[in-house]
Amino acid sequence: MIPMPERVYLDHSATTPVARPVLDAMMPYFDARFGNASSLHEFGREARRAVDESRQSLASALGASPDEVVFTSGATEADNLAILGTALRRTQGGHLITSQIEHDAVLRSMEALRPMGFEVTIVGVDEFGRVNPEEVRAALRPDTFLVSIMAGNNEVGTLEPIGEIGRLCRERGVLFHTDAVQALGKVDLPMDSVDLLSASAHKMHGPKGVGLLYVRRGIRLAPLAHGGGHERGVRSGTENVSGIVGFAAALDLALRERAEVTSRMRRLRDRLIREVLKIPATRLNGHQVDSLPHVTNFSFAGIEGESLVMKLDEQGIATSTGSACSSPNLEPSHVLVALCVPLSMAHGSLRVSTGRGTSDAEIDRLLEALPRAVAELREMSPFKVGE
Repeated sequence: MIPMPERVYLDHSATTPVARPVLDAMMPYFDARFGNASSLHEFGREARRAVDESRQSLASALGASPDEVVFTSGATEADNLAILGTALRRTQGGHLITSQIEHDAVLRSMEALRPMGFEVTIVGVDEFGRVNPEEVRAALRPDTFLVSIMAGNNEVGTLEPIGEIGRLCRERGVLFHTDAVQALGKVDLPMDSVDLLSASAHKMHGPKGVGLLYVRRGIRLAPLAHGGGHERGVRSGTENVSGIVGFAAALDLALRERAEVTSRMRRLRDRLIREVLKIPATRLNGHQVDSLPHVTNFSFAGIEGESLVMKLDEQGIATSTGSACSSPNLEPSHVLVALCVPLSMAHGSLRVSTGRGTSDAEIDRLLEALPRAVAELREMSPFKVGE
């Protein structure tokens, strides 16, 4: 029996392995310190201290106050709470602005408000996936109450000018929300321009099932979950103590390692771009420079991205075609469509996303397997490249 090569994981934008220091910080809260943080006895007080200390740690990392951090089950809930929570506080409808390339959690939250009498403007992006702040300015109306633009795109990695957009919103008295899931812990965020920010632990080597929403002091949200009044009445539900502890440990680790890890990620990304673009009829999607350090997206003419992902998986290499939240959908990525990538190439996309432990040897494996996989799929394709 031929031994299988060690597996290579290059899908860190979908999720990341929990780092050992994070797991070590979490472990006591699964057994020895398992109390409910709302209980009055010592078990409960231990859990409450852990939640409070983690909240303080996360708030400090964000440059915020602890009372500005609301824990959620993840970024999807945080996005929903930011958008629906601001809208449902209003006594009548109003106007919201977002972009074509947002995560589905933002776009679908916006769409859910339309039947309630709210209006939504979706601004476009340029060929790199960047929002023009002037288009946001032009879309603002007297009844606009919220703008939501992500910090860095989860599919193509392009960084958005959220500082500039946030400042123009502040000038007009409009709340500004950013989905910072892929960006937090990897790039600087202009927190002085942000009113609401969503984040998730499992994108930074923390656990799944825990996220947060930063809510600038003075902003009031309508709760989406009703119950015991946890999180100062904004988000009811027993606190995920081990997850919250893990989130704080993960962000602390990410910030301590950031200079070294992001430098290596950028070097690997530059190498990927340089080598993969040598494959004929290949394009880079997103911006080559103004990008998250760990996300790279390519399109290959004449093939299906899903087939390429499976070909690479046969070689023990895990990649993706785009957002893990919509990967079963065979429609072309809404992000690539917004970038005006030709449909023939949008279907042949591949996202490669690295993590804190990604090595040069793993990139070697991909660069060895990828040209061969593309060539084999093109040989089988009825659509020949160049025709």
